[in-house]
Amino acid sequence: MATAGRKRGRKKKKKMKTMTKKITKLTKKFKATLQLRHQHCTKLIPHLIAAISSAHSFLLRHDLHLLPHQSLSLESLISSSSSSISNIVSLLSLPPPPPRAAPPPRTAVTSPSDDDPLPGCWFQRFLIADSDTLWAETFNLTEPSFTLLLRLLTPSLSSLSVPPNYALALTLYRLAHGASFSAVSRRFGIDSPTACRVFYTVCKAITENLGHLFELKSDINRVIVGFGWISLPNCCGVLGIEKFELGGDLLGENGFLIVQALVDSEGRFLDVSAGWPSTMRPETVLRKSKLYLGVEESKEYLNGSSFELNDGNSIPQYILGDSCFPLLPWVLTPYRGESNKEDGAEMAFNSVHRRGMQLVGTAFGRVRGKWKLLARKWNEQCIEAFPFVIVTCCLLHNFLIKCSEAVTDETEEYPRFEEFPVFDGEVDESGKKIRDALASHLFRNHLEFRK
Repeated sequence: MATAGRKRGRKKKKKMKTMTKKITKLTKKFKATLQLRHQHCTKLIPHLIAAISSAHSFLLRHDLHLLPHQSLSLESLISSSSSSISNIVSLLSLPPPPPRAAPPPRTAVTSPSDDDPLPGCWFQRFLIADSDTLWAETFNLTEPSFTLLLRLLTPSLSSLSVPPNYALALTLYRLAHGASFSAVSRRFGIDSPTACRVFYTVCKAITENLGHLFELKSDINRVIVGFGWISLPNCCGVLGIEKFELGGDLLGENGFLIVQALVDSEGRFLDVSAGWPSTMRPETVLRKSKLYLGVEESKEYLNGSSFELNDGNSIPQYILGDSCFPLLPWVLTPYRGESNKEDGAEMAFNSVHRRGMQLVGTAFGRVRGKWKLLARKWNEQCIEAFPFVIVTCCLLHNFLIKCSEAVTDETEEYPRFEEFPVFDGEVDESGKKIRDALASHLFRNHLEFRK
């Protein structure tokens, strides 16, 4: 027994010795491979640094000739590549790469002169270039519209440490291209915290000075005439819902903010209520909104005279509402569960209603397309500011229509959410009668048109 045990012990020792030799051999081979790769990386890194430096020099020389999204993309790639190189150098324990050449010094932002407010920065060179095409590509509006907007906002921007034209241009650039504060700060010769303060100050000035462009109360006759051309008598707008994504888990994994908007026949925003959490139902949003209070309590909205139909019925001022809203005497939603598919009047109303609701989607599509900052998924730290920015973009949308700026439908696709469930609460009888009267009117018009 003892002899057998010694034999097994010798075999184990021999096996361990063999394994140790194999491990030692593999370790040497691995070290040799690592050393070889280290040498290759060491040789490649200077070339990579040179390429990044060349790309950076190209960007500085040609930034005015590149489209904003091109320069922002190139800038982002250069930044991420530089970070990657630094990480590799750190892992290989190499000397740090030489820093890129610093940009030329600039005059302090707090004391600009009239002739040369911030010499050397990108926007100063942009102004010298003086190109109509550059204005539209860079700020999503023409220079005359920029000048008019600047004149309206300048009194509200006097507290800023940068010139008003720089402040407005910075804000429009960030809104138009979704640029980060660090990106706009480099272009306008200021630091990121200052860029942040400037941005929100200008947004505040826009909401305060352009708020009259929500014309539900001030120009309701124009709105009614506009819908009259599409066979909707006494209609004062189309009410819908849009959702904006949020990062983080403050409102759940797929949380979003709700924006309720009333739109006219030209795609202008008449009323915007933004910032409601996704946990809230649309009918609750409606009842808490300024629009609802203005109709139901203060009576300052939709208080005009009724419209006499050809059959003797009359309909008060009203708006078309999405199916997620309750049917009210002034919010006419489509026929759904109670609809009779054989009823031509109901079909006529639903057909016109669908076309009307498209106005809301089109308006929001144009706003998202033109002001791409809204297409970003905002993090929960900025949740209080985001509704403020949404209203700013809606007012800018109205301002550009007022200035007769060309409106183009954006072709870029944005993620669409599922529709809200159809409202399944109690049906308002008065609202039902008004909707039936309007549906009969639309059906008669449809029959007349076919003759």
